[in-house]
Parts: sequence; C-alpha cells; structure tokens
Amino acid sequence: MSKREEFSILSVVAVTSFMGTFLVSAVNIALPAIGRDLTLNAVRLSWVVTAFILAMALFTLPAGSWGDRSDNRRLFKLGVILFTLSSAICYVSPDGYRLIGARFLQGVGAALTGPTGQAILVSAFPAERRGQALGISVASVYGGLALGPLVGGIVTLHAGWRILFLIAVLLGLLSLLVSYLFLKGGGGRRNSAGRGDVTGTLLFMAGLAALVYGSSLIPAVAGWALMGAGVALLLLFWRCERRARRPMLDTRLFSHNRLFARSALSALINYTATFAIIFFLSLYLQKVQGLSARDAGAIIVAQPAMMALFSPVVGKLSDRIQPRYLATAGMAMCTAGLGMFSLLGPATDVRIIIAILLWVGLGFALFSSPNMNTIMSSVDRRQYGQASGLASSMRVFGQIISMSIVTLLFSLLFGDRSIEEVPDPLFLRAMRWSFIIFTLTGLPGIILSFSRGNLKGRG
Repeated sequence: MSKREEFSILSVVAVTSFMGTFLVSAVNIALPAIGRDLTLNAVRLSWVVTAFILAMALFTLPAGSWGDRSDNRRLFKLGVILFTLSSAICYVSPDGYRLIGARFLQGVGAALTGPTGQAILVSAFPAERRGQALGISVASVYGGLALGPLVGGIVTLHAGWRILFLIAVLLGLLSLLVSYLFLKGGGGRRNSAGRGDVTGTLLFMAGLAALVYGSSLIPAVAGWALMGAGVALLLLFWRCERRARRPMLDTRLFSHNRLFARSALSALINYTATFAIIFFLSLYLQKVQGLSARDAGAIIVAQPAMMALFSPVVGKLSDRIQPRYLATAGMAMCTAGLGMFSLLGPATDVRIIIAILLWVGLGFALFSSPNMNTIMSSVDRRQYGQASGLASSMRVFGQIISMSIVTLLFSLLFGDRSIEEVPDPLFLRAMRWSFIIFTLTGLPGIILSFSRGNLKGRG
C-alpha cells in the first residue's frame, strides 16, 4: 500500500479508538452527577459502566470471527453507526434504566469497531512497522482516556453530563465520515465459508451475561445460582468450540500457541487488575476529598496522559527488542501501583495520588503496545481478525471481571444506598479491599508475562 493509504487507514482506526475510550473515561468522572440526577443507588450506578463493558465482552470475540468470515471494513462501519445512534439515545434518556440500556448498545457498537479496526490496521502494515502502527493506535486509545477525565469534568461542572453524549454523537459522525472516505471496501477477504458456530456464540453470550448479572444480585440466592449457571455455560462453550468445524473461538490458539496464549492471559490479568482505578478515584476524589468533577478529572488525567505519551515510543522499541521484557516490567509497575492505592486515606496528599497515577500510566504504556504486538505477530495472516478479537476480548473480559468485583463489594457493603449515603469510612474500606484484591491478581501476571517466550527475529 502507498504511504497515503497507510496513513488514511491509521487515521480512521485511531479516531474510532479515541472515540470509545474518551466517552468511557468522561462518563466515569460524571458518575456522581448521573447518580444524583437519576437517583441511582451505588449498584445501579456501577451498571452505567458495567453495561457498556458487558456489551463489549459479549460481542468483541464474535466480531473478530465475523470479520474474518466476511468483511472487516463493512463490520467496522456498522459499529460506528450503532455507536453514534446509541449515544444520541443516551443524551435524551429520562431515567437510569434507559440510560443503562443505551449504554449497552454503545458497547455493542464499540465491540464491532475494536477487533475489526485492529485487523484492518495490521493487514495494512508490514511486520517491521507493525509495532509502531499499533503503538500509535494504542496512543489514541490513551489519548481518549487522557482527555476524557479533564473534558468530562469541565463539561459536567459547567454544562451537565448529558452534553458528554452529545459530544460522542459528533465524534461518531466524524468517524463515520472518515470511514466512508478511506475505507471504501476491498478490506475483507473471506477466509472461511459458512455461518460459523451459532451454538457456541449463544452459549458464550448466555454464560457471560448470567455470570456478570448474577454478581450484582449477591448475596441473594438467585445471584449465586446465576453465577453458577454462567460458569457451567462457559465450560460447555469451551467444550463445544474444541469440537466445532467452524468455531467462533479457535481453542488451538491457546492449546498450541504458547506465545499467543500467555500474552492474551497476561492482558486479561492486567486489565482485571487496573480497570477500576479511574472508577474508584473518580468517586474517591469527589466524595471523600470533596473535589469538583473538573478538579478530579485534572488529577486523573495523569495516568492516561503517560500512556498516550509513551505508547508509540514503546511500540517502536518492541519492533527491535523482545516485547516480553518491556511488557513484564510494565506489569510489575502496575501491580506495585495498585498496592500503593490500597493505602489511600481520607486526607492523602493529592501530589502522592498524582505520582502513583504517573507510575501506573508508565507501567501500562510499557505493557500494552509490546503485548499487543506479540499477540498479533504470533499468528498468521488468516487469523488476524480472530487474534485481534481475542486480544480485545481479553481487555474487556478483564474490565468486566474488575467491575464485577466492584459490584459484588458494593452489593455486600452498601446494599441499596446511594454513593452519597454511604459513610466515607465504609467507602474507603470497599476501595481498600478492592485494590488489595487487584494487587494480588497482578502478581501471577508478572510471572506469566515473563514466561511467554520470545518473538522470532527480535533482539
């Protein structure tokens, strides 16, 4: 491809990557305002985030398989359309239930653009420049995360949280325009015939939905029953995929490709451990420390800013040296940062919080681009869509596990109370235990990341 074509494809993927993460991080900052305006208790408020992540978890993995079987570019455009329309519904939602439903549709749209966008990107760039391109794409993700808290805090304070979804509509329309200008078809070579594994897809979706929704009902018996049913359905899904002629999930990537399997599992662990940081800090800074949404956003921006700044640099480094060294160092830094967050008190100096955020942000930059480069370079071209879908799925699975842990603790400790009604010491207790759990989660990920093995042709 020409340099102009490569640049155009990189631009459109970067714009859509920015769009989704910008909204996620901006909404996190607006959560206290959303809870007050729509009178949501702590558990329902967590579902404003969880619904979006759950939809991504349900549809990201199938989207990678669908893209390989049809046309990644066409599926990518469909995702942008759905994301834009659902953002408009969020803007006009009159109550919490409809907002949560619209957030679920947003997640479906984001799921369709995630793996297909990465597959389009990887197909366009040669192996020797793939790490740099992926680094730029990851930087756009972190750019959205960086601007989201700051812009979200300012907009929420001065114009109201609904304007955030109007901004999402405008970004969606811009992304749609760029997509139709630069992705004019020809991006999808059909690698497999047939409809794919419908039974496996349904088992996967039903099992994951039951598992996540059940966690929000605990300690009720129905919650435990749903979680048990979810685990059983997911085990049945794995068994069916091993025997399917055209599986949604090629289990051989995990059983016969050590480099891919350990890199994907490292991503799952890292995202499980780190995703709830911004969620908790948004509530902590506004509820416990009494800061405005704008000021809280200005503090939280430190972490994603470091990610956006260093991801392209680290991505380029991973083209020359073994990615596992960079990724393992990043995982260790993130885990150490989580341990530091577990020590936060009611009057912790803001400068200490910023320092920890900078530390974790650098660790995440060291981990993310090299890990993604390893995943995509460990498979052949026919599996790009599925590998990208699995990589994205590991991210959203980690995010949904992280939020399920938060929801479970909120259900056990807060009951039906809103965040404002929860005493500060009790909120700090929930936050402390969450960060302890996440720190312990990250420790085996360090070992797994280092033991993945080396990419061929790297120093």
